[in-house]
Amino acid sequence: MIDAVLVMNTQGKPRLAKFYKSLSPVKQQEIVRKVYTGLSSRAEHFCNFVEADEIFGAGTKLVYKHFATLYFVFVIDSGESELGILDLIQVFVETLDSIFKNVCELDIVFNFNKVNTVLDEIVMGGQVVETNSTEIVKSVQEIFK
Repeated sequence: MIDAVLVMNTQGKPRLAKFYKSLSPVKQQEIVRKVYTGLSSRAEHFCNFVEADEIFGAGTKLVYKHFATLYFVFVIDSGESELGILDLIQVFVETLDSIFKNVCELDIVFNFNKVNTVLDEIVMGGQVVETNSTEIVKSVQEIFK
């Protein structure tokens, strides 16, 4: 299961934070801070998987990808495939690219509802529901007509 999806910039400001477990806002902010601290200290050549037992509990991992000024982070449990989630991050970014024509941080900030809709088309309730970028774009375009 996917426990959370975070998109944050290289200064640690969360641009999207979606938690699929019920957590208080204070706990959510603490988690975002810990995730950023852990990822920002890693070198670029390290692998994109990080054990996150101390942040989310036993058996959780961070799967992330760093694009330009943004970190795309998925927090998963041991039942999910790390490589599958890495591919899912790629699908998410490609879908945002096709909707916004080269997505950037400002697109995420000023089109928060659309980005949330894209994520909801991909992941619902912590489960992956769609991985076809073309179908996701069609659904989002229908919703925003």
